Amino acid sequence: MATQKKTLSDAFYETLKDIYFAEKQILKALKRSVRAAQAPDLKKAFETHATETAHHVERLNEVFGLIGKAPRSKTCEATQGILAEMEEDLETFGTTEAADAVLIGCAQSIEHYEISRYGTLKAWAATLGLTEAEELLAETLEEEKRTDALLTEIAERESNPEAALQPT
Repeated sequence: MATQKKTLSDAFYETLKDIYFAEKQILKALKRSVRAAQAPDLKKAFETHATETAHHVERLNEVFGLIGKAPRSKTCEATQGILAEMEEDLETFGTTEAADAVLIGCAQSIEHYEISRYGTLKAWAATLGLTEAEELLAETLEEEKRTDALLTEIAERESNPEAALQPT
């Protein structure tokens, strides 16, 4: 039996399904994060990113349409693992002074995963000549980067005030 040759288009589609699953799971986790966050600016950041994440799902739906495929999910083990760690950490630290810092750490783990996925998908879209998809993915990538930077800023200001005083 001959094995089917896989292409960059196949990899693009599989990765798209992966991040589609991830975004839907992240949307649920962001709602939990809003409830768990103690600092008002952290709550607001999670609320804002939940709205953005809903738009990320919409953009992914558009990308699926651009490649002529119905939106489908593929279980993202990485996201499930990070979110499981978040639940564990919230159980352990949820009522402590370290709760927001731990929550930010978990959120940034998710952001870094998303940044890597969207960066890859954007590059592959460019290689495949999927200009519209590349633009949609680039828009989401920039939002993920902004969220990561905002979380760092909040962490330095709220969760670890001493860090804000350190020279960069």
